[in-house]
Amino acid sequence: MRPYEGHYCFTRIRKMRFKDWATRVLLISLMFMALIVVLLIGRATKLQNNLTTSRISNPQVTAWSQYPQAQFQSAKEPEKKSQNVIKSPVKTNSPVANKSVARYVTTQAFAQYRPNYQVVAVNPTNYGERYAQDVNGLPLTNQPIIVLHETGYSASSAINFFQVAHDDENVQASYHALVKLDGTVVYLVPPDKRAFGAANSVFETPQGVETVQTNPNLPASVNNFAYHVSLETPPDGYDGSSQQTHSGYTEAQYNSLAWLIAQSQVPDDRITTHHLVDRSGKKVDPINFDGNKFLSLLNTYRQVKPIYRVSK
Repeated sequence: MRPYEGHYCFTRIRKMRFKDWATRVLLISLMFMALIVVLLIGRATKLQNNLTTSRISNPQVTAWSQYPQAQFQSAKEPEKKSQNVIKSPVKTNSPVANKSVARYVTTQAFAQYRPNYQVVAVNPTNYGERYAQDVNGLPLTNQPIIVLHETGYSASSAINFFQVAHDDENVQASYHALVKLDGTVVYLVPPDKRAFGAANSVFETPQGVETVQTNPNLPASVNNFAYHVSLETPPDGYDGSSQQTHSGYTEAQYNSLAWLIAQSQVPDDRITTHHLVDRSGKKVDPINFDGNKFLSLLNTYRQVKPIYRVSK
């Protein structure tokens, strides 16, 4: 062996050991970095979920299925009646002196009625999320209501308006569903979302008024706990100078409206109109609405089923 040959071999072995050690250090460093990234992502996701929770409505207010099986949100049993809403002729007498609740179930007449339907996308600027808290951070527990409207003009004109982006919050508008003159049900805004159907509005009950302010720059409204359904206005009501009256709605519209709402657990005394909830003094819809005819059909398509609970 030459004098420098042993030194060369030793140097090469040392370089190999150093390279192996450096590789291991690099791999360990990469593992630590990956772990840190995963932890940061998890923390960011948790933070985002916390922020979202304050905006999305609580489970009580989002118990709605998706279209076209348009189930309305669940509600408590109909216990008390409001002065300014459509009254329910349905009464339930309990045979036992205990607490009782009731649920609505659809009937054979409901199963036999099959209206046509359409699902139409609405521009996202015209609807939003249902909130779990108001502007003051107070939790929202309002039970749902159904607000009845009319389009003012044709169904197509209303749909076209909803499909256009509107950045001005004073212009944004939408319904959850719309019933055409021929009875076709048009599903617009998903039921778990907040449609912009009534701006400055309040729902009156014997216990007081219900309304929610979610934007400090806009008046309080019922939108956060409302489901908005509109009837297409007949052609003779398009004249702007005679917006106070028209020929009324078709039999198909009344049937489809009752069929749609029969799927809900919203009690009759929480079904109201845009005119009754409005506080701007400008809304009079739905004009010439026959509440008795609607309730008669609604009670044909759904019935109250008592559920008795024995007190301990």
